[in-house]
Amino acid sequence: MRDKEQPILSLNAFSNDDAGLTADIAALVARRRRDFGAGSVLFYDHPLKIVRAEGSYLYASDGRTYLDFYNNVPTVGHCHPKVVEAVRRQIGEFNTHSRYLFDIAQDYAEKLLATFPAGLSNLVLTCTGSESNDLALRLARKASGGHGFVVTRAAYHGNTAAVTEVSPSSYKQGAPPPHVRMVPAPDPALFGDDVAQGFADAVGAAIAAMEADGIRFAGLLVDTIFSSDGVFSDPPGFLKPAVDVVRAAGGLFIADEVQPGFGRTGEGLWGFGRHGVVPDIVTMGKPMGNGYPIAGVVTRPDILTAFCADFGYFNTFAASPLATAAAMAVLEAIEQDELIANAARVGKHLMSRLKHLQAHAPIIAVRGAGLYLGVEFGDGELAKTLINGLRDRGILVGAAGQFGNVLKIRPPLCVTTEHADRLVDAIDELLGVKGARESIRDTRDQRPR
Repeated sequence: MRDKEQPILSLNAFSNDDAGLTADIAALVARRRRDFGAGSVLFYDHPLKIVRAEGSYLYASDGRTYLDFYNNVPTVGHCHPKVVEAVRRQIGEFNTHSRYLFDIAQDYAEKLLATFPAGLSNLVLTCTGSESNDLALRLARKASGGHGFVVTRAAYHGNTAAVTEVSPSSYKQGAPPPHVRMVPAPDPALFGDDVAQGFADAVGAAIAAMEADGIRFAGLLVDTIFSSDGVFSDPPGFLKPAVDVVRAAGGLFIADEVQPGFGRTGEGLWGFGRHGVVPDIVTMGKPMGNGYPIAGVVTRPDILTAFCADFGYFNTFAASPLATAAAMAVLEAIEQDELIANAARVGKHLMSRLKHLQAHAPIIAVRGAGLYLGVEFGDGELAKTLINGLRDRGILVGAAGQFGNVLKIRPPLCVTTEHADRLVDAIDELLGVKGARESIRDTRDQRPR
């Protein structure tokens, strides 16, 4: 049941039990275990060996095709031709570090910054979301004069030393240090009908407790769809009262857009836009280069200037021609393939189908926006059984939540309503639900395309 917290890397992790593995997979697992040691993490009871990918599909060594409803890294689709060609062309011309001038980096910076509110007009490029959040913490500390941060109880923001401290879900033993205070996720089951006020009150109490212990407050850091916490997106606007509390206390609001950014919510490029707030600092990561390692931080010039008066910042690979060419291709693909509209359309259809299924199934809640949804069950073991059952049926999803009891659905943004139907039908079948599919089938001819 929901009584045992799960570190994020334990969610749906391979148990290292080789029973049932084919000989080739067992041999590869043994090599990985030997080479990568205790740091090796794999998904599913029976790990997959991937040999190629395209669009919404992964192709494995077992000859099977897997519909990918988990992987948000290739946000515009696996091996998108536009991204592949941009990377191939640029690596064939030249690639070097960012202390030379080249057009593609500036072209990309200007195109990306044009998608943000006017005050957020400086970009620092990094290689990973972890690096972005690490820099964001440093920027907030300099700007606020404080040291302490408030995060949610099951947050994950990366894996540098500093960012692990603000990632409670990374801890297998112990807890974050005293300068990091945790608040519950913005869950209606906890805060009732007024999630906005409840969450704001929790943030205010955490700030007060921190400062009572002599720790000056620096900022609130949240993933704006609260993905690791179990996906909490609604009602739109609920973050604003908490941000007001943060600023009244002299802190900064850092919006972690690694997961909800680049159109995933189906309402513009950025998750914070759903809440009517303008962050002080925005961080980006995984989806930015569709698999090429580029990430970034967007902030106000006054914040960056103050930081750079004390510290230099240089990242060899982040603003390279190759990295920015990949990232530019992603932005262009999002526009040309109309992927934000697709996220809204397919996400609405998927949400509707899951809500119908909820009426007949042991589902506690269905939450999310666009193509980032969470399906909560009362039992983490049931969620894991479903995840592995879906894998056996050729569909990949993940897990989230403090207790590992939420199915995490975040596919490439090119998935279709037909893909969504296949996912829900498979969940329906695994749950053994009677009548749910029939009650929905009558409406399928009218579903959005």
